[in-house]
Amino acid sequence: VAITPESASRARNRWIINELVNLHKEHLDGRLPVYDGRKALFTAGPLPFRAKEFVLMLTNPERAGQGEKEYKVVIKDAAKIDMYSLQQFLAGRQREMPQEIIQALDIALRECPATRYTSISRSFFSSQEFGPGGLLGNGVECWRGYYQSLRPTQMGLSLNIDVSATAFYKAQPVIDFTVEYLNINASKRLSDQERIKLKKALKGVRVETTHRRGISIRYKITGLTSAPLNDLTFDQDGIRVSVVQYFRQQYNYSLKYTHWPCLQAGNASRPTYLPMEVCNIAKGQRYTSKLNEHQVRNILRLACERPAQREERTLGVLKKNNYTADDYAGEFGIKVNQQLALVDARVLPAPKLKYHDSGKEKVCNPSVGQWNMINKRMVDGGSIKHWACLTFASRINPNEIGRFCGDLVMMCNSIGMQVNTQPCVQIKKARQDDVEAAIRDIHGHSSQVLAQKGLTGQHLELLIIILPDMSGSYGMIKKLCETELGVITQCCAPKNVMKGGKQFLENLALKINAKVGGRNTVLEDALNRRIPLLTDVPTIVFGADVTHPPPGEGLAPSIAAVVASMDWPQVTKYKCLVSSQGHRVEIINDLFTEVRDPVKGIVRGGMIRDLLVSFKKSTGHKPCRIIFYRDGVSEGQFSQVLLYEMDAIRKACASLEEGYLPKVTFVVVQKRHHTRLFPENHRDRDQTDRSGNILPGTVVDTTICHPSEFDFYLCSHSGIQGTSRPAHYHVLFDENGFSADALQTLTYNLCYTYARCTRSVSIVPPAYYAHLGAFRARHYIEDDISEQGSSTGTSRTYDQSVPVKQLPRIKEKVQQFMFYC
Repeated sequence: VAITPESASRARNRWIINELVNLHKEHLDGRLPVYDGRKALFTAGPLPFRAKEFVLMLTNPERAGQGEKEYKVVIKDAAKIDMYSLQQFLAGRQREMPQEIIQALDIALRECPATRYTSISRSFFSSQEFGPGGLLGNGVECWRGYYQSLRPTQMGLSLNIDVSATAFYKAQPVIDFTVEYLNINASKRLSDQERIKLKKALKGVRVETTHRRGISIRYKITGLTSAPLNDLTFDQDGIRVSVVQYFRQQYNYSLKYTHWPCLQAGNASRPTYLPMEVCNIAKGQRYTSKLNEHQVRNILRLACERPAQREERTLGVLKKNNYTADDYAGEFGIKVNQQLALVDARVLPAPKLKYHDSGKEKVCNPSVGQWNMINKRMVDGGSIKHWACLTFASRINPNEIGRFCGDLVMMCNSIGMQVNTQPCVQIKKARQDDVEAAIRDIHGHSSQVLAQKGLTGQHLELLIIILPDMSGSYGMIKKLCETELGVITQCCAPKNVMKGGKQFLENLALKINAKVGGRNTVLEDALNRRIPLLTDVPTIVFGADVTHPPPGEGLAPSIAAVVASMDWPQVTKYKCLVSSQGHRVEIINDLFTEVRDPVKGIVRGGMIRDLLVSFKKSTGHKPCRIIFYRDGVSEGQFSQVLLYEMDAIRKACASLEEGYLPKVTFVVVQKRHHTRLFPENHRDRDQTDRSGNILPGTVVDTTICHPSEFDFYLCSHSGIQGTSRPAHYHVLFDENGFSADALQTLTYNLCYTYARCTRSVSIVPPAYYAHLGAFRARHYIEDDISEQGSSTGTSRTYDQSVPVKQLPRIKEKVQQFMFYC
């Protein structure tokens, strides 16, 4: 399909094609086509022509009152889809997925909801149809909806439906949005900072004008003027005319908010000025900026539902959509079962955890994914001789800080660490606007005191920082301490310090122990060498992830992190390496590198190679086996990621020793999917945990899994609130010959070794740690990026010619430990 004039709006293209179908049914031989909003149009049978041009005279609803406009639509026969290949694929007799067939059927099932609801990617939303949403604050509201996708599974084609909620701009006057978003008085002028903030929030938003009776024109906001409205003029027939004067003369409209800037549409060379007070934010626009803490709390409160509620709401979507009466589904011969799929599952037993022999409880049997530190001591407690505390909390007096530090040290020592009861320098209090100088000062003072005591070669091992009341300094603190000063930090929010509490202190002690090189617990089977394909020969476990910048940060690079286990057979300590790469690039570039040096010749490096070398130094063995957990890859990128990253792993191994080829298992971990598992009987306490969710250890590897590939769903954690989301593990490559049971058990057991809490976690720890490492590294460059962004506007595009912003090097005395924990 080709539409002239072209439009980037799927909604407008759909409207044009719908009008064509309504006006020219006789030319389509009674067929009911379905359309993807771009170039692809599918019919269930042949049309009576190979190619045809249609000319339509339509009144654009976005230009109400502007009269009719001509559109030309050319429909050409492109190809005939063969359904036989889909049958072969679903039967497991064909490896390549017939993407085009599944796409066509998926579009057919989306056609009807696309005309009724607001469509965003693969989801549909409505302000009322799926239940009430709610206000999130700052001009943003929550809409409910659902995700829908047609997927090939072992039971045939399956319709994946999952209820969801997301943030939308509230449809309201722009003036009201501005007051609410900036939390200001409308009578005051905007500061430069407020204007920049508002410009970022409104860029790309569509508004409708209100100053012309009977005519409402929709515009897309491209910017905000620097000058206020009463200073704005434009050229009209060679005469400079003020915008205020123009509106008075042309529309008999007296503008009130002349002290505020003007919205700008069009481009920089030919801008259209739109006073805020004559514009309303159009309904149905997703809010794509990052939600603030208050908004996140509100949307979680609105969207969080127990499993029984969520199942009921999902069935409600099926009922509302009534696929049996859907003309488009009927046209393509699609029938949808109105019940959820029933799948077989099993619950894996929890592993036994080993603690230190000096504790009363030497071996722990977790219960429903949880345990505690009562009567237990860390299996390998870390030692801290020199620590200090710096507080920026204005509302906590020094005595309380001293008591908190004493309680924390006591907790650390009671559960197995060896921490000096006295800080190496006195606890210091500093102003909130003097963070960097205060940290440098206490670090320098500590070094001085240690030198005066003759402790040469020793340094500050831990700096406890009570954060300022206002958020925003955490990233700068981590960057300064980890890349410049080389000191491990433990930051604490003032509210948590004031509350204290045994559980908080215990979790803090677990984090600190991991950060200074200790181990909290290990799998008993690992110590006894009883884990198949892990403890029989030296094995290294990798985790890798890439985090991308939020929308609007067009200059920001993506951050890749790779972690690898540095102990065997315990597999609990992970070293982390990070690197920056091109904006929103998913494949990790620096796994293996070759650089030609004029003096040394070819220098080989990269994150995989460096971590393999570190493993050999740490354990005395070179790995005979590699297990690689890769997070954050979508199904469409599987083959590309596997091809490039497996090649990098191979090259990294070969660069260390000729013929060195450890066997590799490459597993993709997916958390951001839409499959939910509900207990068959919500009232059966043998099937659920206290939150009503399926039990930790529940694994599904049939029915809803891939027709021919090795994948499984594993719910490894106990639910806290809402409905648990199982992790989806997809094995892309396996030279080690894992059975489904062996890999599922290993993955589940590792979920009990996460250092930061006494709970099993929702994804395998190496993937979790890689995510934490990448997230931490973003703090190292975010100030630089935001400064670049503010000076160059808020471009959403990435210029490939701009060199990628490099990350500062992490100091070795920090990087050798789990500093990101």
